[in-house]
Amino acid sequence: MPTMPEPAPTVQQLLAFYLEAGVDCALGEEPINRLADPDAAPPPREPVVREAPPKTLFQTAPAALPARADATIAPEAAIGSARELARTAPTLEALRALLENFDGCALRQTATRLVFADGNPQARIMFVGEAPGRDEDIEGLPFVGRSGKLLDRMIAAIGLDRSKAYIANVIPWRPPGNRTPTPQETQICLPFIQRQIELVNPDVLVTLGNPSTQTLLQTREGIMRTRGKWFDYDTGTRVIRAMATFHPAYLLRSPSYKRMSWQDLRAIAKVLAQSS
Repeated sequence: MPTMPEPAPTVQQLLAFYLEAGVDCALGEEPINRLADPDAAPPPREPVVREAPPKTLFQTAPAALPARADATIAPEAAIGSARELARTAPTLEALRALLENFDGCALRQTATRLVFADGNPQARIMFVGEAPGRDEDIEGLPFVGRSGKLLDRMIAAIGLDRSKAYIANVIPWRPPGNRTPTPQETQICLPFIQRQIELVNPDVLVTLGNPSTQTLLQTREGIMRTRGKWFDYDTGTRVIRAMATFHPAYLLRSPSYKRMSWQDLRAIAKVLAQSS
């Protein structure tokens, strides 16, 4: 007997497959027919007009996608350029403007928005994670998804909220599919977050998770060994007390470690109270 052809997958099944593969956002406004004749002229399209949403202090408009991804400068030159540019920024607003126009990191080409920071630039405590996720890429603000809600509860447990804290990431653009940033991408973005910390000048710096801890505190040890310990973070003009703790996303996956995170937060609150 001839075998019956398998039914075509449904739209829901295709979407589920794409999500499992890490494809959870579009890189362009219009679909592309990869099977079409490349020599055929594309049909005319009606222009699409969309109303831009209002922006907050740290939100930016979606970045325009460049015509060619290979136009990005070489990593070594990009790192040098980032160092020079970051050094020239006199304010946080100037630093954000530099990042909006910086073309040395390929992540800018696939991200929807620059995710610069949230909270109070005058805060005495600064939290730094690794990179934005899907929700952050959409909103243009760090820690607004499930992990962001947990972070809000964590800082509320020591009597703080986003009006009394400053929140940022080492990487200001979302990696496609939430993949891990490459070492080159991290090194390119590092001068900008270092300058951001210097401009905020907090009394306490809290690194969330292993990647931001290893990058900013210059350690190769894992988060289990580094969390709960005090480090000195030297900006070049001042030494800031720094502590690492678990990233909220990790605590969502491993809630048994919330107790250790609570211990870290209590130690942080004690230092803030002593230095007030």
